[in-house]
Amino acid sequence: MRLSTKSRFAVTAMIDIALRDNAGPISLADISARHQISVSYLEQLFSKLRQNRLVESTRGPGGGYTLARVSESISVADIIGAVESQAQPVGAGEKPFQGEQGSAQWMTQDLWATLNTKMLEHMQSISLRQLASEQRAKGVKIEARPAKRGVYTAPKTQPVYTTAPNSVFALGRSLNVQH
Repeated sequence: MRLSTKSRFAVTAMIDIALRDNAGPISLADISARHQISVSYLEQLFSKLRQNRLVESTRGPGGGYTLARVSESISVADIIGAVESQAQPVGAGEKPFQGEQGSAQWMTQDLWATLNTKMLEHMQSISLRQLASEQRAKGVKIEARPAKRGVYTAPKTQPVYTTAPNSVFALGRSLNVQH
């Protein structure tokens, strides 16, 4: 079994934010550049993450997304449940197969239900903090952010002095001096 692309990207982006949690809001453009995920796709994912109260958004210069809760209280199951199209959490509310006794689906029904329960329990046991800690242990480097993101001071310009005459009269005076 493999996670969907949507779930993988969501978990990756959430790890990215958790790694930079104390650096302030993280823009989707920054996440996009680091992980080669389109900004429009990230906007869709983060809309769902925000609706499920996993992230908070800040608008304006220096804005972006931060975790809505401490990373220890956000599980992989929370993230996947938020971005997948299901209205219910991952694995919840699945109906058992109502087929004839002896059919192949009926015989494996308990196996799949147990497997699904185990996967859900495992995903709930993995916190976002654990995933971020694993990345730090692997040597992932977090770049320093500029102190005033999105706010720039205009460079000081030096006045330009010219030796050329700036009027017709000055030009005339300069021509008279040469004779």
